[in-house]
Amino acid sequence: MSDPLRSVHGDKQMAPLRLVLYIAFLFLLGANFELRSFSDGLSRIQTSQEFRSVGPGIEHLRVTRGQKSENDATGPWLINLLRVDPKQADLRVVHALDEGVGLETTSSIAARYGAIAAVNAGFFRTTGTYRGESSGVLLLGGKLISEPLDGRAAFGLIRRTTGADIIFGHLSFSGYLKTARGAGFPINGLNRPRGADELIVYTPEFHRTTLTTTDGVEAIVSRNRITRVRDRQGSSTIPMNGLVVSAVGKARDWVLANLRTGSMVRLDARLSPVETEMRHSWDRAAYIVGGGPQLIKNGRVAITFEAERIAPRFVSDRHPRTTIARLKDGRVLLATVDGRQPGVSAGMSLPELADLILEFGAVEGINLDGGGSTTMVVNGKVVNIPSDQTGERPVSDAILVLPRGLQQPGRVN
Repeated sequence: MSDPLRSVHGDKQMAPLRLVLYIAFLFLLGANFELRSFSDGLSRIQTSQEFRSVGPGIEHLRVTRGQKSENDATGPWLINLLRVDPKQADLRVVHALDEGVGLETTSSIAARYGAIAAVNAGFFRTTGTYRGESSGVLLLGGKLISEPLDGRAAFGLIRRTTGADIIFGHLSFSGYLKTARGAGFPINGLNRPRGADELIVYTPEFHRTTLTTTDGVEAIVSRNRITRVRDRQGSSTIPMNGLVVSAVGKARDWVLANLRTGSMVRLDARLSPVETEMRHSWDRAAYIVGGGPQLIKNGRVAITFEAERIAPRFVSDRHPRTTIARLKDGRVLLATVDGRQPGVSAGMSLPELADLILEFGAVEGINLDGGGSTTMVVNGKVVNIPSDQTGERPVSDAILVLPRGLQQPGRVN
């Protein structure tokens, strides 16, 4: 096949074109060198700066990489990493204020629980009555607080007497409410605002009340028995030994037709792993937090943003980031990269973040909430530079690194 450039421009026109192509080749070669330098720079960091111990089985490293330039392609990047041996330290997830709604800074949560270190965790609703409600799966102490969102990546902690195991994957949710007479209706979600025609279940871990508006019906359930049905009266108190079934639209019609005071109901709500071979592992998890997207799988970069319905720009743009990974030797890596601060830290795209944790030995890893939420606390001090001008942002939940065997306060544990 003939060269279309030659056919159009002729041989005399090719000299300047060759020059342009040669310059482009040099540019690409330089870009490739810059990418290699990015990787090589990390290797030099690993050999020239070592993690320092901040507690039994807990190590911290703070490094700055790259340099200021006209754009953020060369950094700089302010990076903080925690390397945790789960055989020597405990890992735990705690919600702000020990409820399903509300916000609290990562440093405050860490201080309340006596944590040696902590990072922010999952995504959450930032405004309104339900601010602090998790946007994705959240399971605390074996109690399901929030259902998965779009099957996005999550991590789970399996607690053992010899230390915790960490697992990664994707989860889906199914739920059903059944009466003693066999009538049933799908459960759309847990501990979140109702959507059109939805049936939502509120549990005691959410809040004292449902915080709902007056356009729905609510059935109060104690020990699987309906004690009261309240129609168009708004927020109901959630019994400590039960739950509240809350419905609007078509779901409200079903509740009014099928739920009666004194009758028995049964709630069936469960998580199912997309990776079915992981079912038994997920069943043993005491803590689960959703994030997204996946970054590393089987020791390779595998960013599953399309399957998780995540916008491409969220992947490609540079932002402050928080991530969690499992290393080859079973240790857990927690990392933050600051951003939105020209000349201080540029933030990373998700491919850059994946490369970072991969070079530190990650075999599995996911992205967590970032942006202004990105925070790392070590021994009571915020060691990164949060991007909000007001300082550390209140968040919905945090991953805590604790001394082994420490008794913890709090309502949800």
